[in-house]
Amino acid sequence: MEKFEISVTQKGQQHHFEIRDYMHHKEDQCKYEVYRDGQFIASFEPGSHRMLNICKDPGVVPEDLLYLIAEQLESYHI
Repeated sequence: MEKFEISVTQKGQQHHFEIRDYMHHKEDQCKYEVYRDGQFIASFEPGSHRMLNICKDPGVVPEDLLYLIAEQLESYHI
């Protein structure tokens, strides 16, 4: 597992997240987990055309913020 941080801006507000990348993920496990201040926010899995799909969403943050996180992760070409 690799950890790194990302930031996204939504409506002029900066949001910081810790990403846990499970490089050797299996089909029954999400590849990326997202945390803010130690709280689980969501997880993502690779989808078609190098796009990420939401894997688990406990509803902690609005869905449009999750899409911004996914776009940021996709921009890394990972």
